[in-house]
Amino acid sequence: MTDANILVIDDNKSVLSALEILLQFEHKSVQTISNPNQISSFPNLKGIDIILLDMNFSAGVNTGNEGLYWLREIKKKAPHISVIMMTAYGAIDLAVEALKEGASDFILKPWNNERLLTTVKSAYELRKSKKEITQLKQQESNLKQLINQNKNYIVGTSKALNSVLNLVQKVAKTDVNVLVTGENGTGKELIARELHKRSARNNEVFISVDMGSISENLFESELFGHVKGSFTDAKEDRAGKFEAANGGTLFLDEIGNLSLQTQAKLLSAIQNRVVVRVGSNKPVSVDIRLICATNCNLDQMVADGLFREDLLYRINTIRVEVPPLREREGDILVLADFYLNKFVNKYGKPGLKINQAAQEKLMAYHWPGNIRELLHTMERAVILSEGNVLKPTDFLLEVGNAISMENGPSTLEEMELLMITKALNQNDGNYSAAAEQLGISRQTLYNKLKKKNG
Repeated sequence: MTDANILVIDDNKSVLSALEILLQFEHKSVQTISNPNQISSFPNLKGIDIILLDMNFSAGVNTGNEGLYWLREIKKKAPHISVIMMTAYGAIDLAVEALKEGASDFILKPWNNERLLTTVKSAYELRKSKKEITQLKQQESNLKQLINQNKNYIVGTSKALNSVLNLVQKVAKTDVNVLVTGENGTGKELIARELHKRSARNNEVFISVDMGSISENLFESELFGHVKGSFTDAKEDRAGKFEAANGGTLFLDEIGNLSLQTQAKLLSAIQNRVVVRVGSNKPVSVDIRLICATNCNLDQMVADGLFREDLLYRINTIRVEVPPLREREGDILVLADFYLNKFVNKYGKPGLKINQAAQEKLMAYHWPGNIRELLHTMERAVILSEGNVLKPTDFLLEVGNAISMENGPSTLEEMELLMITKALNQNDGNYSAAAEQLGISRQTLYNKLKKKNG
């Protein structure tokens, strides 16, 4: 017995009784109605799996138009239901029309019991398969949303950042390969995710791969997949990152860390959009949008023979250069406030503020670690803070990126830097007090630090 819920609609009560008796031993539930007008008010119509629907209800009418009308009405209300049409007047063109309107099959009266049971069972299997496919698609959609969930944001209003975002907006609409370059901590992956988010592939997956963390002997398995038994630990078939990203975006971070041998293998996959799993000889086509990122100077690496020129051409259709934080004028304090709000909520310290002297210290700092360094600096300051105000001493930075000089300064520039650093430390980072101690204006002090920070 199947779990099918069946509804029979026919104006002939003898037909209803016969079908109810025939079907009740094969299926979970069999219900009948003699008037199709009851369809609209039928309770839990969406819970029905199969409807056996007569094609003619009015006396003397055998065109089948009534059945086609009610078929359309059923499909409007519950498109998932498998509908089997029944008629005593067989015609090929009528059967074809019913199938075009969405019927799953066609039965002639009088019917053969065995054939009817087979038809109903086939319709139920089809209905069950469609239901499973719908559920799988929903699960796939939910999984993609979970994978693509990204709680990191691109924050800032500087001209340098807006210039990058304008380029991203133009490039995102295409499927060209993009190379994202920039120093460590500048947010290259955020830019890659923004490209994906603004593209036509935004409902598909974004797969990120840190190329620097993949050992050379596992490179092919990680990127192209493997089949069961292809090596010692290959206990089952496994898709690689290229296949996992099919239909979506593949982001290869730190691509400059690859050896020349692995570069050759990657070039082949990018060029042909085809991968072969380790241990297999079956090519698998992939449809991906490729974005790569690096903090290396690939042009110099090509000149030094460390990076393949043909691979660089392949991944570098468009290059997006992410500016370092020190070049994003105005964004340092915007980002500091953003992370402050994030961490006061995380660590339960509401009302925490950054005073002006501390803001000036953050502004004057060179930020060699860029946004990543700022993030960790803000988190540490919030965790260790006492009171409601963050002061310069709460931020553990080397003012002006000063270096230790064991034998004392050797140039006037180094002497000046040491004096400025000492004055700021003696005055707890207060720029006005330090400037007064040094006998210069606060603006002059600020300008000197900016100049020394590049």
